[in-house]
Amino acid sequence: MTNISIRRAYKIDAKDLSDVLTKSQWFTYKKLYSEDYIQRLIEQYYNVQRIEQEIVFISEEWHGYFIAEMNGRIVGAIGGGMNDETAGEVYVLYLDPTLLGQGIGTRLLDFFTKIQKHTYGATEQWVSVAKGNHYGIPFYESKGFIFHHEELAYDTIEEDQDISLKYRRGI
Repeated sequence: MTNISIRRAYKIDAKDLSDVLTKSQWFTYKKLYSEDYIQRLIEQYYNVQRIEQEIVFISEEWHGYFIAEMNGRIVGAIGGGMNDETAGEVYVLYLDPTLLGQGIGTRLLDFFTKIQKHTYGATEQWVSVAKGNHYGIPFYESKGFIFHHEELAYDTIEEDQDISLKYRRGI
């Protein structure tokens, strides 16, 4: 595997981070959701201004973004926070789609899991995966996450037909 480094994102990374997240959204969800819905999600969550704020404002509920770099280029990102005193959650884990299967997602998840466990005291970890996401579901299951239940995705309405599958694992 090519040399990958993982670090906390800086405000200067926001544009490149937005580009990777946007590219990944289209790749992952183009067959699951309408173009209008995907565009709305990107405009709401992955715009440069919001990412800049999420890089700067870190708390127990949001640990900030951590990025994978390859040859100085951002190729993946992970972020999340604590749901309660012992439950951490991965809210975002996306990669440059051209680099899937090279271990980058595993490296990001392992790095982030150590932060949630050792810095925040998490003993379990949760993740929401879009129903029908044939990239995310096998990845998380291979990492020991067990399906728990399904629910409407965060900040969506029934008409969006965006169902999240909730998975958890002990850490």
